[in-house]
Amino acid sequence: TYDNVFDANHDTLVWALQKNGFGNLPIIVGEIGWPTDGDRNANLQYAQHFNQGFMSRYMSGKGTPMRPSPIDAYLFSLIDEDAKSIQPGNFERHWGMFYLDGKPKYQLNLGSARGNGLVGADGVDQLAKKWCVLKPSANLNDDQVAPSVAYACQNADCTSLGFGTSCGNLDVHGNISYAFNSYYQVNDQMDSACKFPGLSMITDKDPSVGDCKFRIMIQTDSAGLHGKVGSLTTVLCSFLLLLCCNLLF
Repeated sequence: TYDNVFDANHDTLVWALQKNGFGNLPIIVGEIGWPTDGDRNANLQYAQHFNQGFMSRYMSGKGTPMRPSPIDAYLFSLIDEDAKSIQPGNFERHWGMFYLDGKPKYQLNLGSARGNGLVGADGVDQLAKKWCVLKPSANLNDDQVAPSVAYACQNADCTSLGFGTSCGNLDVHGNISYAFNSYYQVNDQMDSACKFPGLSMITDKDPSVGDCKFRIMIQTDSAGLHGKVGSLTTVLCSFLLLLCCNLLF
């Protein structure tokens, strides 16, 4: 008998392999996780609940009814992928357990002997506390509004906007500002990235509202970082090492 969908899906594959003469083929679950945004069913609470449930299941050392030996699986993923294809859905860019700056989105008990959960990365600096937003005086009927928002979202990530998402309750001004800021941050806060004709301005007042966070880009080589974090690749490697250490010890 089965009491969870993972075991049932796993053993459906086992059964199919057996029926086709590959009953002894090892199975590795390359990706398992839950998204945190981009859909009404994707949020921090659901992701923490699912991933903690899976980790508890994994740490039990038990297999499935058809494969009782320990399962081989990998949590997905460390950080969000803001340039990933969203053809399956906007949630595809939000599988990360860490924010881009290395802070955990939520906590997980990884079974470490030290009792630690996810550990944030050190030495990750953000750019200045500046945001690109819609001017209060901007005319929403301006013919440049729609193409400007479309351009910003085509070249940055606007998947936190939408029904049931973290920024789904913004008004029209908030939606436009979010799009402008996403483009501004992905371009390392270059002044030229906040030059939407007659519509945008740079502010030092955080426009975040509730759970809707207007993110600030981290410092990378292109943004003038020299030392603590050499590149985004270094950040990713640091996350991986931290996660592996917690799983092993």
